[in-house]
Amino acid sequence: MTTRIDARFAKTRAEGRAALVTFVMAGDPDPASSLAVVKALPAAGADVIEIGMPFTDPMADGPSIQAAGLRALHAGMTLKKTLALVADFRKADNDTPVVLMGYYNPIYVYGVDRFLADAMAVGVDGLIVVDLPPEEDEELCLPALKAGVNFIRLATPTTDDRRLPAVLSNTSGFVYYVSITGVTGTATPDYSKVAGAVARIKGHTNLPVAVGFGVRNAGTAQAIAAHADGVVVGTALIDALKGSLDADGKATPQTPQAVATLVADIAAGVRAARRAAAE
Repeated sequence: MTTRIDARFAKTRAEGRAALVTFVMAGDPDPASSLAVVKALPAAGADVIEIGMPFTDPMADGPSIQAAGLRALHAGMTLKKTLALVADFRKADNDTPVVLMGYYNPIYVYGVDRFLADAMAVGVDGLIVVDLPPEEDEELCLPALKAGVNFIRLATPTTDDRRLPAVLSNTSGFVYYVSITGVTGTATPDYSKVAGAVARIKGHTNLPVAVGFGVRNAGTAQAIAAHADGVVVGTALIDALKGSLDADGKATPQTPQAVATLVADIAAGVRAARRAAAE
């Protein structure tokens, strides 16, 4: 079964470029504004959209994404409303892959079987659940794969060749390589090591490898896109959104465009990388 994620990476590979994977938080700063932001992403150059599921204890997230999750929770965002956001997005876009990213607790509380059924019904293509290791695959990973939802795993600089086969065993869609150690948005990767890391992972899998953490602008995106199948950007988009809010932390008419403008700039960097490599 070919998923939207498989099809999109095949398309970008045929175009000789990396895919741009964009992360935003569902419900940030409010459900309606969040939907407007998500709707603006594909036209700005996003190939895959990751949507964060707000959670009260986001241990792998840096300050910006933690704050985004809190804004969303304060605005009343729930997992059910996150699925509704995807359903609303799908009314006008049936092609762009959507990945939900977050933590297992909200899914566990929602109920795994119910969650997977509802996620498939609204058009979710993949899941990234950062606190479920391969040893817990029976909890969610295997049921997700059986339901036809890609389960995307993270690899890090500390994931050695002995650990990689376990990490990759039930991974599908793509591999998300976290290019730094630590939480999101707190450091810049060593680009000289990205190529080697991607090559090492590709020695264990035929899946595309998307690289994230530390992408902030066209230049950093271009540096990573020269070596990876995908470039993931999140914190920079969250910061752009925050910068568009008013003094009370509410959305303004500029909020969707603030995010879209940065996505367009980063998308240009991603596309320039492949052109530079071909010349």
